[in-house]
Amino acid sequence: MTNLLLYQRIAQQLADDIRRGVYQPGERVPSVRKLSAQMSVSHATVLQAYANLEDQGLIRARPQSGFYVHQSAALTAQTPDIATVEGPALVTRSSIISQVLSESRIEGVLPLGAAVPHSSYLPVRALQQQVAKVTRFHGSQAFGYMFSPGHEPLRRQVAIRMRDAGVVVAPADVVITHGCTDAVHMTLRVMTQPGDLIAVESPTYYGLLQVADLLGLKVIEIPSDANTGISLEALQLAASQWSIKALVLTARVSNPMGGTLPEARQRELLRLAESHDLQIIEDDIYGELMFDEGASRALKAFDRQGRVVYCSSFSKTLSPGARIGWVIAGKYQQAIQRLQTFSSYSACSVTQMGVAAYLENGGYDRHLRHIRQEYRKNLTAFQLAVQQHFPEGTQITRPNGGFTLWLSLPAAVNCKELHVRALQHGISIVPGGIFSNTEQFNHCLRLSCGLPWSREVERAIMTLGMLATQLCQEVGSS
Repeated sequence: MTNLLLYQRIAQQLADDIRRGVYQPGERVPSVRKLSAQMSVSHATVLQAYANLEDQGLIRARPQSGFYVHQSAALTAQTPDIATVEGPALVTRSSIISQVLSESRIEGVLPLGAAVPHSSYLPVRALQQQVAKVTRFHGSQAFGYMFSPGHEPLRRQVAIRMRDAGVVVAPADVVITHGCTDAVHMTLRVMTQPGDLIAVESPTYYGLLQVADLLGLKVIEIPSDANTGISLEALQLAASQWSIKALVLTARVSNPMGGTLPEARQRELLRLAESHDLQIIEDDIYGELMFDEGASRALKAFDRQGRVVYCSSFSKTLSPGARIGWVIAGKYQQAIQRLQTFSSYSACSVTQMGVAAYLENGGYDRHLRHIRQEYRKNLTAFQLAVQQHFPEGTQITRPNGGFTLWLSLPAAVNCKELHVRALQHGISIVPGGIFSNTEQFNHCLRLSCGLPWSREVERAIMTLGMLATQLCQEVGSS
């Protein structure tokens, strides 16, 4: 191996360590002398490697002190621009959404699109042990029917967890559901009628658009900022022009942009909702994955009029397959329980009891602290890799929680076509067009950082960047 390849290999290894969070922004990396001894290479080779890392913006030299990870983590790309308001409309994207999701589930592809945590970030063994105990010692109950509102010990544990979100409720106020989307779906069914108008964030979770289509609801999209969440000014304007039945939003770590509505704006939103008599459905599925624990409370914490219906689940933290969510519905609770009783009874008895036992026996908070740290490292690694390999002008979100990134590429890039070409290379992404009922996000995409950073993942990001650059060049030459 030549000297050139050797220094590149050393630089790559250190870059990986920085992106994994081994060395944090502001921390010193090994001295030239120490790394030279560790790697059995010359001082000149290490200096070449550090010069390469400086060129990438990953480290900075401090005179007579050494080399340090850049404080800003070298992320200089801008955040995506806010969308524009378009009028209400029935959902027309369901078939496109279904097609994209079907293509993304092809066996053997690297899942960089679906917001599903990797199994290594889930307490699989601990849950297995609790489910085994439940089925062994409480088999008759675990394999029997469980009716709405669900397993009381689980509802008690949820009520305890809600204190961390600033929400004080009793177990009797909690209804267990088949995940968060089921909670939102049932709430909309009892809150609206076909033809009613609901407001959603723009871009929004594609599953919400599918639910709206299923229920025959019209949708108006309210622009959302990548940092501070939904635009209250745009919502005020829309509510003044149209009769909006309900607003569905995520106040903490929205999907797909990752914005979090500051607490002052949350209070302002509730005042706006009161003045226009808006009902609010809060989807807080990423709330427990905020990186700075206690930095923000749920919107429901500020609700003094029973205007907010709170929905969440353990799909992003414990197990997506367990299908355990919940809804705190207030005045809509009895209607939701009737609907649930005569449709699905309740969530699976075994998983309800297993999750309750896991929460009762501790370890969940420790598990959350661990995966928050891992997701934060992953996001940094993905952000820096995208900035390095994607076309110039690509904009990247900086979420303060969760594990998804929203990218806005140059307008010439059609991300539906990028999705198709990526699949041909064994990579799955989710194009931004399915997160809206409009055409505003066809040049955007969502990446999932819910899997460990690795050379395979880095190569996939490089491939995506190459394909996106090719699409830019094709449009430019046509």
